[in-house]
Amino acid sequence: MSKTRQLVAGSLVWVEDPDEAWIDGEVVEINGEEVTLDYSSGKTVTVNSSQVYPRDADLPSCGVEDMTRLAYLHEPGVLYNLRCRYDMNEIYTYTGNILIAVNPFRKLPHLYDAGVMERYKGAGFGELSPHPFAIADSAYRQMINEGISQSILVSGESGAGKTESTKMLMHYLAYMGGRKAAEGRSVEQQVLESNPVLEAFGNAKTLRNNNSSRFGKFVELQFDERGRISGAAIRTYLLERSRVCQVSDPERNYHCFYMLCAAPEEDVKKYKLGSPRTFHYLNQSGCYQLDGVNDSEEYLATRKAMDVVGISSDEQDAIFRVVAAILHLGNVEFVKGEESDSSEPKDDQSRFHLKTASELFMCDEKALEDSLCKRVIVTRDESITKSLDPETAAVNRDALAKIVYSRLFDWLVNKINNSIGQDPYSKYIIGVLDIYGFESFKTNSFEQFCINLTNEKLQQHFNQHVFKMEQEEYTKEEIDWSYIEFVDNKDVLELIEKKPGGILALLDEACMFPRSTHETFAQKLYQTFKDHKRFSKPKLSQTDFTMSHYAGEVTYQTDLFLDKNKDYVVAEHQALLSASECPFVSSLFPPLPEESSKSSKFSSIGARFKQQLQSLLETLNATEPHYIRCVKPNNALKPAIFENSNVLQQLRCGGVMEAIRISCAGYPTRKTFAEFIVRFSILAPEIVHGSCDEVTASKLLLEKANLTGYQVGKTKVFLRAGQMAELDAFRTEVLGRSARLIQRKVRSYLCRKNFLLLRDSAMQIQAFVRVQVAFQRYVYLRKEHACVRIQKNSRMYISRRDFRELCSSSIHIQAAFRAMAARNEFSFRKERRSAVIIQSHCRRFLAYIHFRKLKKASIVTQCAWRRRVARRELRMLKTAAKEAGALQAAKAKLEEEVEDLTRRLQLEQRMRDELEEAKTQENRHLQYALEKMERDFQEAKDSFRKEIEAAKNAAHHAPVVQEVLVSDNETINKLAAENESLKAMVSSLEQKIDDTERRYDEANKISEERLKQAIEAESKIIELKTAMQRLQEKLSDMELEDQLRRQASTKKPVKNMSARLSIPRQPLENGHHELEEDKEGANAVKKLDTKMMRSQMERQQRESIDALLKCVTEDLGFSNGKPVAAFTIYKCLVHWKSFESERTSVFDRLIQMIGSAFENHEDIDHMAYWLSNSSALLFLLEKSLKTTISASSSPSQKPPAPTSFFGRMAQSFRSSPSSANLTPVVVQVDAKYPALLFKEQLSAYVEMLFGIIRDSVKRDLATPLASCIQAPRASNSKILDSTESPGDNSSVNHWQSITEKLNALLENLKDNNVPPVLVQKIFTQIFCYINVQLFNSLLLRRECCSFSNGEYIKTGLDELELWCGQATEECAGSSWDELKHLRQAVGFLVIHQKSRITYDDLISDLCPILGVQQLHRICTLYSDDNYNTTSVSADVIASMSSQVAEDPSTENSDSFLLDDNPSIPFSVEDISSCLRERDFAKVKPPEELLQNPNFQFLQTEMCNL
Repeated sequence: MSKTRQLVAGSLVWVEDPDEAWIDGEVVEINGEEVTLDYSSGKTVTVNSSQVYPRDADLPSCGVEDMTRLAYLHEPGVLYNLRCRYDMNEIYTYTGNILIAVNPFRKLPHLYDAGVMERYKGAGFGELSPHPFAIADSAYRQMINEGISQSILVSGESGAGKTESTKMLMHYLAYMGGRKAAEGRSVEQQVLESNPVLEAFGNAKTLRNNNSSRFGKFVELQFDERGRISGAAIRTYLLERSRVCQVSDPERNYHCFYMLCAAPEEDVKKYKLGSPRTFHYLNQSGCYQLDGVNDSEEYLATRKAMDVVGISSDEQDAIFRVVAAILHLGNVEFVKGEESDSSEPKDDQSRFHLKTASELFMCDEKALEDSLCKRVIVTRDESITKSLDPETAAVNRDALAKIVYSRLFDWLVNKINNSIGQDPYSKYIIGVLDIYGFESFKTNSFEQFCINLTNEKLQQHFNQHVFKMEQEEYTKEEIDWSYIEFVDNKDVLELIEKKPGGILALLDEACMFPRSTHETFAQKLYQTFKDHKRFSKPKLSQTDFTMSHYAGEVTYQTDLFLDKNKDYVVAEHQALLSASECPFVSSLFPPLPEESSKSSKFSSIGARFKQQLQSLLETLNATEPHYIRCVKPNNALKPAIFENSNVLQQLRCGGVMEAIRISCAGYPTRKTFAEFIVRFSILAPEIVHGSCDEVTASKLLLEKANLTGYQVGKTKVFLRAGQMAELDAFRTEVLGRSARLIQRKVRSYLCRKNFLLLRDSAMQIQAFVRVQVAFQRYVYLRKEHACVRIQKNSRMYISRRDFRELCSSSIHIQAAFRAMAARNEFSFRKERRSAVIIQSHCRRFLAYIHFRKLKKASIVTQCAWRRRVARRELRMLKTAAKEAGALQAAKAKLEEEVEDLTRRLQLEQRMRDELEEAKTQENRHLQYALEKMERDFQEAKDSFRKEIEAAKNAAHHAPVVQEVLVSDNETINKLAAENESLKAMVSSLEQKIDDTERRYDEANKISEERLKQAIEAESKIIELKTAMQRLQEKLSDMELEDQLRRQASTKKPVKNMSARLSIPRQPLENGHHELEEDKEGANAVKKLDTKMMRSQMERQQRESIDALLKCVTEDLGFSNGKPVAAFTIYKCLVHWKSFESERTSVFDRLIQMIGSAFENHEDIDHMAYWLSNSSALLFLLEKSLKTTISASSSPSQKPPAPTSFFGRMAQSFRSSPSSANLTPVVVQVDAKYPALLFKEQLSAYVEMLFGIIRDSVKRDLATPLASCIQAPRASNSKILDSTESPGDNSSVNHWQSITEKLNALLENLKDNNVPPVLVQKIFTQIFCYINVQLFNSLLLRRECCSFSNGEYIKTGLDELELWCGQATEECAGSSWDELKHLRQAVGFLVIHQKSRITYDDLISDLCPILGVQQLHRICTLYSDDNYNTTSVSADVIASMSSQVAEDPSTENSDSFLLDDNPSIPFSVEDISSCLRERDFAKVKPPEELLQNPNFQFLQTEMCNL
C-alpha cells in the first residue's frame, strides 16, 4: 500500500528539511502524490509523498527509554526521541542492547555516585533507566553466569564523551569486582588512576574537544572464578606522534608539556623551563590555557596518579626530564654552516637549548649536535659522514623528538601494565575499548586514514552483531524468517588492506623505494583503483584521493603519508641515547643487534597497526560485545544545545542508522499483545469484548485490517515496514467517523438546549416586567403618603427650632454680660498684684547688679596691680638672663617668688572666703527683714480692708432716720500714723534695695575689669613661661659642659621646688580666678619637672598594663551574669584615658592577648568564654566611644575641656563635690584613631569567634546527619524482619545524638553568658545547615525519596521541634523556620494519595517554598516499597517539566540545590540591643587587682556605684 493510502487529513508526519534535518507537520490536503502540510512553525508547503514519514502522536513528551519500542522506527523518530530525552536531562537511551549517550557538556554528579551504582547492582537489563552502569552490570553478570568473556566498545567522534563513559564503566567494574592488592594499592585503583597518566601524555585539545584522546586504548580487566579483579592490561594504538612537532591553531600539544611549564617553581628551575609561549613546539598555536583547567593542579594530580600506578619518584623525575628535553630540543634552530650543504645552531639561544637538552638527556652536547646536523652512511667498506642542510637538520630534529616521545609513551604503558600485573591464570576478561571515532577534517592525513580504517573494521563487527541479535530475537519468538541482506563494508576493507593490491600494501611498497614521493604514490593509487566504486580522484588536486566510507566520503592528502608510515630510528640517534648516562633514557633505546645498528631499517607503521587491529578484532570476536555510541549534540561544546543535523550525521557514522535499517529489513515494529490490543482495539471493539485470548484477538485485528506479511510470535506481534502506518491510518479513519458522530449528537443537544433556554428566558422576562409595573405603582402611592407626613413634621420642626434659638440667645447674652463684669474685676486685681511683684523683683535685680559691678571692679584692680608687678619682675628677669652667671640666682629667685605667690594666693583665698561669707550673711539678714516687712504690711493691709468692710456693713445696716455718728478722731489719727510709718518703712526698704543694686553693679564692673586684667596677666605668664624655657635651654647647654656640677647643683633644687609646689589648691568662689603668681610658678616648675615625671609615669603605666593582662588572661568568670574581664578592661582604659590618647600600646597588647585565645579551636567552652567577654567589651566601647565629628554635631554633649589655667580653675569650681559620688557605668569620651581601630579589630574577633563555634558544631553534626538522611533497611534475602528493631533504635540514636549535641552547645553558651542574640544566630545557622544537607540529599539520591524514608525523617523533625520548644524562643529564635524546605518536602513524601494532588495545590498549599525544579525532582524520584503508592499524575509532571524547560536558571544542573549561608548574621547594634548599661553596675572587679595600689580606683568606683 502506498504512503498516500496511509496518510489522511490531520495525520502528523515528518518532513526532511535542509536546515533542521527533520521538521514536524500536519497533513492538510492530499492530491495524488502531492501532500500539503502545515509545519509546526506556521509555514504551509506542498511536498511529494515519498518525502513524508508518519509521526507517532502517542509518543510521550519525555520520549521512550528503548527506541525499539517506537511505533515508527525511522530516522526522524529516533532523532526526535533523543532530543526529547536530552531536553529532560536524560542523556542515555537504549536501541535494543545498544546504549546511546548524548554528551550533556556539564557535570551531572547525581547520576554516578555510589548510591546509583548500588541500585544497578544485580538489576535486570532494562529494568532501570538507561545507564553505562547497566551495560557494565549486564556484561559482568553474563560473564559470571554464562562463563563467557565480555567486551564493551565505546565509540563516537571527538568530544562525544567516550573517555568519560569509559571512566564510568571502569568505576562500576571496579566497584563490582574490587579486591585489595597485597602491597596496599588495589588493582582497580591502579587501573582507574592510570587514566590521568595516559590522558596527560596522550590527550590534547582539538577543534572538537578540549580533552581529545589521540590514541586508541583497550583495557582488559581480568577476573578470577569468583568474579574478583585479578589483573589488568592496557593496550594502546597509533599515538599521534606528529602532534609533538606540529600543532594547528587553535589546537594544543599534549597536556604534559603545559603541565610541566606550570609546575612548582623548583621543578621549573630544575628543568630550565618558562612560559609555553617561549617554546617552538607549543607556540605554533595561540591556545595555551583551557577554560576551567588549572595546569598546575593537573601536574600535581598526575604526579599523584603516577604514585598510585607504581611509578617511583626517580622515574617520575626522569619522565619529566625527557619531556623538558623535547621542549628544549624544539627551540634549536639551524642555519647554513661554513661548508656547503652543512648546518649549525643558529645563535647562542639555540646553543643554550641544545646544551640544556643534552644535559637533560645526559649525553654529550657535541654528539647531539652531530646527530642532528650530520648523517653517517655505512657502506660495505667504509662509513661516510654527510652534512645536512638546515631544512633536513630541522626534520631530523623533529624525528628525534617524535621517536623519543613515542618511546616514552610506550614505556608508560608497559610500566602501568607491569605495575598492575597481569594474571596468566585469569578465568575471564572484560575488555573496555575507548577508540577514536570517525574523523573527517579539512585536512586528513595518515592518522585519519588509520582511524577510519579502525572504524570500518568495528562497523563490520557491529553490523554482524546486530544482525545476529535480530536472528536471535526471531528464533526466540519462533517466527519464520529468511536471510536479511544488509549493507556490508567488506569492499572498503579490501580496498584498504588487501594484499598485494591494497592501499596499505602500495604505501609500504612506496616507502621501501628511496626515490618514491607522495606524488608517485598518488599516481600509483589512481592507476590501480581508477575503476573502484569506493575510490575517486578530486578534480583540483594531483595528490589527494577520496574514499567512500560507511559514514560518508573523506578526502585524504598524501603529502605526509610516506613519512608518517616509516617507523625507524636514525642510527646516530639510537647510538647517542642508548649511551646516555641516564638509565631511564638509555632504557628507552636499548642496543640493537649489530647488523641493525649500522643503518636505519624500515618498519611500516601501517602494517604494525594492522596487526594490532587484527589482534583486537580476534579478542572482540572471542568475547560477547556490548556497544555504547557516544554522540556530541553540538560543535560549540555547550550545554542545552541540540543540533539535529550534527546528531543525525553522528548516528549514521556510529552505525545506529545501519542497525535500524537492518531491523527495518525484517520486522521493525514489535508490539506485545497487550500494547497492540490497547492501541488498535478501536478497529474491532466486538473482538476485544469477546471471550478470546490476547493472541487470538491480535490475529483477528490483523485479519480485519487486511494486512499480509506480518508474523505473530510467542509474546509479540511483528509487523513489516509500513504496516504500522497502515494500521494507524485505519485507526485515524475510525476515530474520524466516531468524532463526526459525536459532533452531530453534541450539536443537536446544544440546539435543543438553546431553544429551551430562550423559551424559559422569555417567560421570565414577561413575569419580571409585570412585577416592575406593579412595584412602580406601589412606590408612587407610598411617596404621595410620605410627602404629606413630611410637610406636617417639617412645619412643626421649624416652629420649634425658632423658639429654641430665641430662648438660647437670651440666655447667652445674659451670661456674656455677667462674664464680662467678672473678667474686668479679675483683670484689675491681677494687674495690681503683678505690678507689686515686678517692682520687688526689679529692685532686687538692681541691687544684685550693683554688687556684681563692685566685685568685678575689685578683681580688675587686683589683676592690674599684679600685672604691673609681673612686668617689673619680667624686666628684671630679662636683665638677669643676659648674663650667664646670673642664671642660678634667677632660678632661686623664681623659686622664692613661687613660694611667695603661693602664700599670697592662700591668704587672698581666705580673705575672699571671709568676705563672701560676710556678704552672704548680710544678704540673708536683709532678705529676712524684707520678708518680715512684707508680712507686716500685708497684715496691716488685711486689717485695714476688714475695718473698711465692717464700716460698710455697719453703715448699711444702720437706719436711715438715725443721725450720723461723729467719727472717732483718735482712731483715725492712729490709723493714719500707722499708715505713715508703713510708708516710711517701705520707702526705707526701697532705698536699701536701690543701694544694694548699686553696689552690685559696681562690684560687677570691678569684676569685669579684673577679668580683663587676669586675661592679660595670663598672656604675660605665657610669655614669661617662654622666656623661662629659653633660660632652661641655656642652662642645659651650660650643664653639658660640666655634667657633674649640673647634677650637683640642679637635681636638689628641682626636687625641692616640686615638693613645694605640691600644695593642694582650693577652688575660688564667685570670680573663678587664681592668682597670676600661682599660675606663673606652676607653669615654670612644670617645664622643669617634665622629664622625671614622664619616665616615672611610663614605667608605672607599663607595670599596670602587665598586671591587667596577667589577670584577665586567666578565667575570671562572671559577676551577676556579666563577664568580669570585659568590665575590668573597660574601666582601666577609661581611667587611663587610653581612648583619648593619640599613641598607646595597650590596644595592641589586648588584641594580641585575645588573639591567643584562638589557638585551640576545639575547646568550645574556651571559645564561648571569650565570645562573651569580647561582645560585652564591644558593647561598652559602642556606648562609650564617639568621634570628633559626632561630638561637634551633637548639641547635648559637654563642651571641650579648657586648656588655660583660668578655665581649668573655673571648671573645677563649677563641679560640685556631690557629683563625684554619682559615677556612671559608661563614660562618653572623644575617641582617637587607636581607640577606633581597636573597636574595629574587636568587632572582627567577635565575628571570628562566632564563625569558629558555628563551624565546629557543623563538623560535629556532619556524621550523624549523614546517617539520618536514609532510613536503615535490611537486605531482601539475608536479614529477617525481626532484626528491624535494632536498626530503628540506632536510627533514633542518630537523631538523639543531634539533640544531645545541641543541648550541650546550648548549656555551654548559657554557662558563659553569651548574649541571647548571638545564641539565636548560632542555632539559626545550624538549623539552616541541617536543612541544606538533608534537603540536598533528598534531591540527589533516589532511594531517599520514598514513603518510608519520609516517615523516618519526619520522626527526626519531631525530635528537633520538641527541642526547639524546650529551648525557648530566647535561645532557639526562628531556628525551626529554617527547616521549611525539608519539612515541606517530607510532608509531600508522607502523603498517601498523591495522584489526586493538582499542580496548583502542590505549588500553592503543600509546598509553596519549593521551586518548580525541586518539586519536579522529588516527584520523579519518588518511590514507595511499603504501600506501593504512586507519585503525582503525569499531567502535573508534564506541567512542571514545561516550567523547568522555560526557566533559564535550569541550565545549571545543580540549580535546584540549596546553598549554605556562611555569612555573619549580626551587627554591633544587635549586640547593643540585648545588653543594658545598668547590668554592669554591680560587677565586682577581681581581688587580685584590688590588692594592687595602682588599681585602687576600681575599689573607689565600686563604692561610688
